[in-house]
Amino acid sequence: MSPSIFSKPEMIWFIIALVLFLLELVVPGFVIFFFGIGALVTALVCLIAHPGINIQIIIFAVISVLSLLALRKLIQKKLFYSKESRSEAVEDEFTGKEAVAVTDFGSDKKGKVEFKGTNWTAESDSEIKAGQTVIIIEKDSFKLIVEPKK
Repeated sequence: MSPSIFSKPEMIWFIIALVLFLLELVVPGFVIFFFGIGALVTALVCLIAHPGINIQIIIFAVISVLSLLALRKLIQKKLFYSKESRSEAVEDEFTGKEAVAVTDFGSDKKGKVEFKGTNWTAESDSEIKAGQTVIIIEKDSFKLIVEPKK
């Protein structure tokens, strides 16, 4: 009888790393990635040596926190645009384009607009009614600032 895949700690840590890397694609914030690095390093250590569960957890925690502190800002600068260095092409993809209001909203509350088949959180200084066409004047992270189409 061959041993189960789950009886090998390196496989468990590898699966945990894979799940964490995939979860990073869904959850914003770019933090879970570094816990995936911790799990991957722990899997490699388990493959080479055979530490006890307590040592595995310590390796996972230490590597995750150290990689988070040491690499997060560096990787974010390389992979993601900062507000100051955002290219005009990215801005032009949104600015001046039309969207359709999904909900009523205005200066006192946020709403939703549909743009390119995706619903976005939106804000406006004007009163917007559901179904109304709006113009995107700014993109702020995951929020669009809009005004009514004239």
